[in-house]
Amino acid sequence: MSENTISPDRRRQVNRVAASAFAGTAMEWYDYILYGTASAVVFTKLFFPADDIAVATLLSFATFAAGFIARPLGALIFGHIGDRIGRRAAVVGSIALMGLATGIIGLLPTYEAIGVGAALALLLLRLCQGISAGGEWGGAMVLVLEHAPKSKQGIYAAIPQLGSPIATLMSTGALTIVSTLPDEDFFSWGWRIPFLLAFPFLAVGLYLRFKVEESPVFKELQAQKEVVKVPILSAIRHTGGRMILGGMAALLGGSGFFIVTTFLISYGTQELGYDRQTMLSATLWGALVQIAVIIISGRIADRVGAWKVCAAGGLISALLAFPVFMLVDSGSIFLATVGIMIGMGSLTIPYGPIGSLLSGLFPAKYRYSAMAVSYNVFGIIGGFLPILSQSIMIASGNQSWGVALLLAGVALTTMIGAIGAGSAAVRRKREAEDAAEAAAAKDPAGSPA
Repeated sequence: MSENTISPDRRRQVNRVAASAFAGTAMEWYDYILYGTASAVVFTKLFFPADDIAVATLLSFATFAAGFIARPLGALIFGHIGDRIGRRAAVVGSIALMGLATGIIGLLPTYEAIGVGAALALLLLRLCQGISAGGEWGGAMVLVLEHAPKSKQGIYAAIPQLGSPIATLMSTGALTIVSTLPDEDFFSWGWRIPFLLAFPFLAVGLYLRFKVEESPVFKELQAQKEVVKVPILSAIRHTGGRMILGGMAALLGGSGFFIVTTFLISYGTQELGYDRQTMLSATLWGALVQIAVIIISGRIADRVGAWKVCAAGGLISALLAFPVFMLVDSGSIFLATVGIMIGMGSLTIPYGPIGSLLSGLFPAKYRYSAMAVSYNVFGIIGGFLPILSQSIMIASGNQSWGVALLLAGVALTTMIGAIGAGSAAVRRKREAEDAAEAAAAKDPAGSPA
């Protein structure tokens, strides 16, 4: 829709869609982030041979990475559904797959019970999580932004993003609570509770998703028979360069997060001697900072432009990478908590408005596929950042400067991508305006943007 102002009834409708997208995304990322946190504190000991803790950690992080490898496949599947059948059908399917996969993880037998079969089952379910996550983000974001007024797309794009820190609070909070159990109880049954909660969360998520109205932009595409037969091929053919820039711009928020959470939790507990609950609690404080940053960055994006906020966030995160690790390395619980809060907060600056930036790069007829594939192909990197960080630590004799340098590199990649994507979005907007003027001259009804 092109209006900068909307009627009260329309605003209520948009807010319902945004609220539903937020709730569904929070549930989806609860499942996905829960696995990442558990891979650092649970799976290493329960699903892999424990003779060598460093090797077991690498194997645990490898299954974590597998979910990211599967995400582009999910982007292709659900992006195709979203651009061909409808945005609503895709987001319902993605949330169902995620909820089932996560709940079943909570029922799995361990390595001690069935040997390598436990690790293989865990890997299979992680792949299902990855396929689901690959379709979730693009669908929720497109659905919201195609309902929202253009003048408010920065803040509306931030609403689904709030699902990530809320999910961090929920998943890490759940693990923090059960981690207060004696180790024997925690590792025998306590860790399963947060995963089993995925089943009731799934019921709520499906209820909300079924109540979501289809995108008016997609309805118009259908009415005018402009639905593309193979959306991803059209996206690559016409906007391949923009997809690369968009993926670079999204890298820090979607991938750097797992250095500051998944890796640092493992590093802090296994190498620095912090207890498990301390590191989990630090992540909870970081998630609270993320909520504030997402809202603020979304509002600023509506004033100055999404690409400027994303680029600034990349630069700020690069400058703060080494101070963050210095604080965590200090040995002080307080300073380590502050370090994680700063790290999570800074990388969230570009995460808030990234949906608004990417949405402006692609036309509606293949927007879902282009956004989802762009975001998730580069998102593969995120899955390997914890295992790469662990490898750097081993190679450097447990010195953290190499991992800090890695985080800074990811942040600078986002800055460069955001600058390029901003320029491409401006060109695309001009092209769309020229096309709309030409179409209006022939057909006063126009066509979907």
